[in-house]
Amino acid sequence: MIQLNNSIFRTIGEIADEQGVKAYVIGGFVRDYYLHRECKDIDVVVIGSGIAIAEILAEKVKSKVSIFKNFGTAMLRYKDMEIEFVGARKESYRKDSRKPVVEDGTLEDDQNRRDFTVNAMAFALNKENYGELLDPFKGMKDLDAGILRTPLDPDITFSDDPLRMIRAVRFATQLDFEIAPETFEAIKRNRERISIVSKERITTELDKIIMSKKPSKGFLLFDKCGLLELIFPELSALKGVEVIKGKAHKDNFFHTLKVLDNVAEKSDELWLRWAALLHDIAKPRTKAWEESIGWTFHGHEVVGAKMVKNIFRSMKLPMNEKMKYVQKLVLLHLRPIALSQEEVTDSAVRRLLFEAGDDIDDLMTLCEADITSGNNAKVRIYMRNFEVVRTKLKEIEEKDRIRNFQPPIDGGLIMKTYNLPPCSIVGEIKSAIKEAILDGKIENDYEQAYALMEKLAETMIPKELKS
Repeated sequence: MIQLNNSIFRTIGEIADEQGVKAYVIGGFVRDYYLHRECKDIDVVVIGSGIAIAEILAEKVKSKVSIFKNFGTAMLRYKDMEIEFVGARKESYRKDSRKPVVEDGTLEDDQNRRDFTVNAMAFALNKENYGELLDPFKGMKDLDAGILRTPLDPDITFSDDPLRMIRAVRFATQLDFEIAPETFEAIKRNRERISIVSKERITTELDKIIMSKKPSKGFLLFDKCGLLELIFPELSALKGVEVIKGKAHKDNFFHTLKVLDNVAEKSDELWLRWAALLHDIAKPRTKAWEESIGWTFHGHEVVGAKMVKNIFRSMKLPMNEKMKYVQKLVLLHLRPIALSQEEVTDSAVRRLLFEAGDDIDDLMTLCEADITSGNNAKVRIYMRNFEVVRTKLKEIEEKDRIRNFQPPIDGGLIMKTYNLPPCSIVGEIKSAIKEAILDGKIENDYEQAYALMEKLAETMIPKELKS
């Protein structure tokens, strides 16, 4: 017996007793209770109608209940918790679908259908055995050993619902567990079944892996079991080292995972971590051998930024500002590195600030994470130079207000001043003013910009167009 201190569990148990049914907390909450991890998602299984218990509870705690009759589930929020109720069920599967045929079942049936032994444990909520642990598959033993294994035959488990293969990798990464050898071998055997799982469901799991403490573990497991090339072929293509005349390039797959881990140590921003994962994604497409230089990846940042859109589309990631943010960081990720290797001019810093805008700090975090050399002296030099770049960025920003700036002279003013129709000359004058500010020839100031506009107009606007 354990002591479930939250009063909501007592209340659910009392309702279950009044209704003459059995109720249990099952799954992630039980697992995380023993791991001392916070868990706000509570799954309650009822031997009977979970919806009925949820409706009574919602009335008692003055909460709104959402009912999903097609799935036989109900969900309500209580304080900072989300509680989902479902009737105990057993499931069977068709070969071409991961959607089960569901029938009413016992607690044992419900535990049988769980993905892993550590997720099949349950706490009783009825008064007669409140807090009793029901653990038919020795989940506690696996929890203590840090092992993930399926309750039943893993080949059947993964063939029935192939998403569980991705979830195995996700839990192994989040919890820093190992996947039991027989379970891992079953993932290898059934990996092709992943084709029946929707991209959205896979990407949801990928996001959770990316947001874990050390996300590289998940992608290494995907590679080892053969899932990586099926769910993320562009990342898989980064693997390997080619040697010509004794010269080898680095393995861009392992480098990318190191960059991702480095970013994970510094930031909890999901999309910055995605940018880390994709920053070198175009290297296989741009790899070339040049006799005088060796291996090159010219333009991989430009090609990579273009690839981001297709990757986001195929993986059902949001095609919005999040995608544009990742594109921007992939496109610009070499710029601070180039700056750190040469004299840091005000002009170069202004241009970087202008292009990166409010994402400049995230860009610098990515670039620092991108230094993965095993040569510690080389790393120290890079990091010292990056500090110079950061200092210069701060100085220029305070002095020139370049971040996200709009030139003080816009096209409308140019057309109005010289009575011009929309034409290329207007854009050329506006661009020249912007370049002059970025080069430091004039300040980001209206009067100086206006004076330059007048000077440019004298030579750029033909007499016949002037009013």
